[in-house]
Amino acid sequence: MLQRWKQLTSKIFHENPWWTYKLDTFQIPGGVSGEYHYVHTNGSSMIVPITADGKIILVNQYRYLCERESIELPCGGVKKGRSSAEMAQIELEEETGFTCEALAYIGSFNPFNGVTTEMCDVFMARHLTPVEAECDKTEEFEVLTRSLDEIDAMIAANEIWDGMTLAALALARNLLTHPQTIPQ
Repeated sequence: MLQRWKQLTSKIFHENPWWTYKLDTFQIPGGVSGEYHYVHTNGSSMIVPITADGKIILVNQYRYLCERESIELPCGGVKKGRSSAEMAQIELEEETGFTCEALAYIGSFNPFNGVTTEMCDVFMARHLTPVEAECDKTEEFEVLTRSLDEIDAMIAANEIWDGMTLAALALARNLLTHPQTIPQ
């Protein structure tokens, strides 16, 4: 088993509604000390929405930092006082215009474990119903519906390049290829 690092101090540099920017000092076994800059979050919720005919709903949105559009699964940060399952339902409605009767947790991952404490909980949403939804004022979405084969082709063509979407699809792959195993 690997030895753990010892946190010596922890300082908050800045907080906003989404993240806390932190700086820790640490000591590793053997006595070497250093600084670790990172982002703490309340986590995020990503949804794999499945239509009645087995297709997956994705969203296309503009990503400011990359200055390009990105095809992704619906996702959003977990707000203080909310659970990841509650946020999955909210994000599904806001980003796709659907609600679901069946929401099943299928796994978690850290999107960038050298930089953030964030854990993304992934949910599969089934039995979808269209609803009137209002997007966040800073977001604009194009809703896409694709088969798993089409999504695989989009990944191979680098049309889907969002790391969180790729990780969530990897967690969901067995369930998507063996629908009888989908949690009720």
